[in-house]
Amino acid sequence: MSADRVLYLDHLASTPLDPEVLDAMRPWLDPAAVGNPHAAWHRPGWRAAEAIEAARAEVAALIGARPGEILFTGGATEANNLALLGGIPAGWPAIASAIEHPSVLACLPELAARGHRTATLPVGPDGTADLDALKTLLAGRPALVSLMAANNEIGTIQPLAEAARICAEAGALLHSDAVQMLSTGLVDIRALDLAFLSLSGHKLYGPMGIGALFVREGTSLRPLLHGGDQQEGRRAGTLPTALCVGLGAACRIARQRRSADAQRLTALRERLFSTLQNGLPELRRNGSSDHGLPGCLNVSVPGLDAADLLLDLPDLALSTGSACSTGSPEPSHVLRAIGLSPEQAYGSLRFGLGRGTTEDEIDRVAARIAEAIRARDRG
Repeated sequence: MSADRVLYLDHLASTPLDPEVLDAMRPWLDPAAVGNPHAAWHRPGWRAAEAIEAARAEVAALIGARPGEILFTGGATEANNLALLGGIPAGWPAIASAIEHPSVLACLPELAARGHRTATLPVGPDGTADLDALKTLLAGRPALVSLMAANNEIGTIQPLAEAARICAEAGALLHSDAVQMLSTGLVDIRALDLAFLSLSGHKLYGPMGIGALFVREGTSLRPLLHGGDQQEGRRAGTLPTALCVGLGAACRIARQRRSADAQRLTALRERLFSTLQNGLPELRRNGSSDHGLPGCLNVSVPGLDAADLLLDLPDLALSTGSACSTGSPEPSHVLRAIGLSPEQAYGSLRFGLGRGTTEDEIDRVAARIAEAIRARDRG
């Protein structure tokens, strides 16, 4: 394999930009596209504003929202922070599952410093949230609850409908980080009665640097950024027209493709698992095998140093966990939360399959990894 040919199986960290998305963005990347979308006194500003509002409608359509309920953000980290820090009512506690993204979990200490009680919702061995524990934590009292739609490391899809029912009975507000779910799964915010939902462009085959937060109509939200009155004063800052247009196009394509993509990626995921297992019988699967993201497979191999293995396979692009945790010496908080020991967590690999993944790539990656691990065992 040539040095510059990389097999990319890290779509959970970032998806490649869809060519159709790039085509939609091109006119707004042209030097002549100079209009500030918030400039109401000339035609270039009007055109940019119209393009952004069209994109906002596409984002809304993906999740069944109204365009006015969509706020553009700089990404999902900002969206998650805005929901938790800006959306929690005074005096309410905050609850987040133990396997949330770091951009959610890192808000809990900040909320505690502001005087809010905080709690972590435990999960079972497959990563599914313990809803009996949620009932106990709420105890009929309102709170802001954050439960992701699907986990970014092990792929477990959460029972959002049941969690939403429990929250509604307690008068709680439910936020969901749906970043990983929306390219292959349906999240209907009306059916789930969500208060907030976060999404990200570069997990939807859209551009990096853009995300969005759904805020249910009538729900109070305090801004994190202060400045102009853009987006009705809820999120200050000039919107990047090209990025907003790209996110809108990515959402439109995802709405058209998600069912077919889910079916194809599920078949590829199971092919990868069975092929790996044939070569490595001691391999274990992490997460739910029945309720998991179509493009996610997380496995552990006893005695393996996964990070060290990947350094020896530079032509394979996959990971040992969340890209946002790279550089941390600690084992994955997600794998520890589902009961893995530090050794098992350090021996885990995460595969992220995507639209461009082929059966041939699956077979080649599985063979390379199995042979590399066996060679280490022989050495």
